[in-house]
Amino acid sequence: MRWTSEVYIKYMNKSELKQEFLNAGFVSGLEIIDSDAAMAHRQSMQRIEADFGPLHYKSKIHTLLRSPLELATHKNALDIVQQLIGPDILLYNVNYIVKEAGTTSHVSWHQDLTYWGFDCDDQVSMWLALSPATRESGCMRMIPGSHKAGKQLHVLTDDNSNVLFSGQTVQGVSEAEAVLCPLAPGQASFHHGWTLHASTANQSDDRRIGLNVQYIAPHMKQTKHSEDTAMLVRGRDRFNHFGRNLPPAYDLEPAAIARQAELEQRYQQIARAKQPA
Repeated sequence: MRWTSEVYIKYMNKSELKQEFLNAGFVSGLEIIDSDAAMAHRQSMQRIEADFGPLHYKSKIHTLLRSPLELATHKNALDIVQQLIGPDILLYNVNYIVKEAGTTSHVSWHQDLTYWGFDCDDQVSMWLALSPATRESGCMRMIPGSHKAGKQLHVLTDDNSNVLFSGQTVQGVSEAEAVLCPLAPGQASFHHGWTLHASTANQSDDRRIGLNVQYIAPHMKQTKHSEDTAMLVRGRDRFNHFGRNLPPAYDLEPAAIARQAELEQRYQQIARAKQPA
C-alpha cells in the first residue's frame, strides 16, 4: 500500500503514528496534495520569482505569499502535525528550498534545533515536494533514530555550495545508515528537530523545489530573542510566548514586503546567535 496522509490517519491511530515518528525521527511519503495541485503551486511560485526575484531560502515567506501559507495550513498537513505535537499548533517558519538543475548545491548533515533557540523539542518540520525529489535530484536523507541522541556537535565549514547559513556540519555520520526519502510532487516528509538529515546535489535536468515548514507547540519559548514571532494555525495559544505573524492580504502586498524583510533579518539573527548558557 502507498501511504497517503488520508490512509495514514485512517489506519494508524494517534499513538501508532506518533510512535513511528518517535522511533525513527521521521515519517515520509505522505500525500498532502495531488500532483496537479502541486504543479499549480509550483507555477504560482515561479510566476512570483519572475517579478520579485529568487525565493530560495527566504524566511517567513508565508507572511508575503498566499500559496506557501495555504500549503503550510492545509488540513492534511495539520492533521498529521496534530498527531505528532498535539492539537495546539504554531506555524513558526516557511521557506522554499530550491536546488537548480545540474548545480553543486547540497545540504550537509545537521540538526535543525541546533540553531533555533527553543527551550524544548516539541516541534516538527514538514518538507513538501513541489517537483520530483529523487535520488538523482538530491532528495532528503535521514539517519533513523538519530534524534534520540539529542544535540550533536556541529562544525562550521567554508563551503559556498552548502545551502545552510553557516555550513554547519555534523562530522563522522555513517552514510551506510542513511535512508533516502524520495517524494513525488505533493508528497511530504515530517522530521524531528534532532533528526540528522542531509541531501546531495541535484544532478537531474529539473529544479528540485521543496517547501520547508516548521511547526511548534505554543508552550515552547525562544531563548535567543525576546521578539520572535509565529502564527497560530490550529487550536489555542494559552502562553503567548511569541509575537503574531500576519498573513498577507494578497501576494506581494507592500506592507507585507516590509514586514517579511524585517522578519527574515530577525530569523537569521536568531539562527546565527549562540545559545544562552
